[in-house]
Amino acid sequence: MHELVIVLDFGGQYNQLIARRVRECNVYCEVKSYKTSIEEIKAMAPKGIIFTGGPNSVYLEDSPSISNEIFELGIPVLGICYGCQLMAHLTGGNVSSADKSEYGKTETEFDTDSLLFKGLPDKGITWMSHTDLISGLAEGFTSVAHTSDCPVAAMENKERKLYGMQFHPEVMHTENGTAMLRNFLYEVCKCRGDWSMSNYAQTAIEQVRAKVGKGKVLLALSGGVDSSVLAALLSKAVGNQLTCIFVDHGLMRKNEGDEVEAAFKDWDVNFVRVNAGERFLGKLKGVSEPERKRKIIGEEFIRVFEDEAEKIGTVDFLAQGTIYPDVIESGAGDAAVIKSHHNVGGLPDYVDFKDIVEPLRLLFKDEVRQLGIELGLADYLVWRQPFPGPGLAIRIIGEITQEKVEILQDADAIFREEIALAGLDRDIHQYFAVLTSMRSVGVMGDFRTYDYTLALRGVTTTDFMTADFARIPYDVLAKISSRIVNEVKSINRIVYDITTKPPSTIEWE
Repeated sequence: MHELVIVLDFGGQYNQLIARRVRECNVYCEVKSYKTSIEEIKAMAPKGIIFTGGPNSVYLEDSPSISNEIFELGIPVLGICYGCQLMAHLTGGNVSSADKSEYGKTETEFDTDSLLFKGLPDKGITWMSHTDLISGLAEGFTSVAHTSDCPVAAMENKERKLYGMQFHPEVMHTENGTAMLRNFLYEVCKCRGDWSMSNYAQTAIEQVRAKVGKGKVLLALSGGVDSSVLAALLSKAVGNQLTCIFVDHGLMRKNEGDEVEAAFKDWDVNFVRVNAGERFLGKLKGVSEPERKRKIIGEEFIRVFEDEAEKIGTVDFLAQGTIYPDVIESGAGDAAVIKSHHNVGGLPDYVDFKDIVEPLRLLFKDEVRQLGIELGLADYLVWRQPFPGPGLAIRIIGEITQEKVEILQDADAIFREEIALAGLDRDIHQYFAVLTSMRSVGVMGDFRTYDYTLALRGVTTTDFMTADFARIPYDVLAKISSRIVNEVKSINRIVYDITTKPPSTIEWE
């Protein structure tokens, strides 16, 4: 229904990021394998095609490649990094090992007569990551950008609408990178830009109505961003044909169970809250090992959900919050359904349903948030911090008790409140408190204390695969520390985790 640009993935680490940048330019985009047939590409009728980067050398026999026919379709093609070299290689140019590799921020000069760089400065910083370079251009191609060590930092065959960039325009380190992609989309591909979240919301609602008809829909609502936005969308589409089962395992953040319930109080859905805190804590008694905690909580969640689902009986559709990264990472196509089932902990194995409804499966995480805003979902759910399924169970080191849960809930609430008051809640991508098992000596008033050490964690990241620790100002940390020690019982020491991922993980357990 929308203009389409295809990103052909040749193994690049930024494949999803390229697609996100294209969508930010209001053009719909999907990621496909480089193995996608020419016939399938023709049938999709894309306005443009983008080749991603990749770790290989194009001149090796076993490197990913594609038929030359793709350049004869009359569809504009943009190659990025490996994709640029592959275009040069397949069209008759030369690619060879560079005498000097380029990595990171690199000064680059551009030919602004090229449509790629129209209206942009003739010099700037680009993000390079290559050991090979284009040492000879094919007939009809010209170099339209260069660096001190790379004579072809970008190339074009204007007549055939074939373009390439040796650098990565999709990463934030490349100055005006998104503007370059926008130029490709609008100046070369002649896109109109018909992709918007308001259009998507209406289309998705209509598609759900058409698929569900008068059937019943069941959703396991965690209170996370994806499931909450999904519940809002389904409510708009089918109203009280939807039943949301919200299993509160007692390990959520302070007041969070009540907030989730309140958020859906006025929505036209059947909302079932199961307060199962005591049941979960009973199963976790005496357990300290992180993986055992996870398995116990996962299995118990299934049992609780099963008990509630049996009361409802047969449903026609099971709704799942699968989003586009899940589809891409599972290889799309045949693997998508397997990954979808995995997303709800194996529920399809015993819940009696006819089909699955996944209206978010074409959206990235930031787009899911945009959709939530479009649907009128409460801000505190749309911008909810990422939260692991086992909840605070893996943010309490060692055995879990009700007392420890309450201590961590109170401390974590203060941390989140002060981050929000400092205006940092949108800049730090994930932040939370961890109750360690370490106790140390302290002094409060004239008394000696022997209480817990609390760790604070805050990270910035684009993909959660890597992360840097957030540079929270010292005065903000000082206020957080003072409040927690004074207001929360049993904590007398605060530490801040300044480790990146890798080598550490974002969560502690």
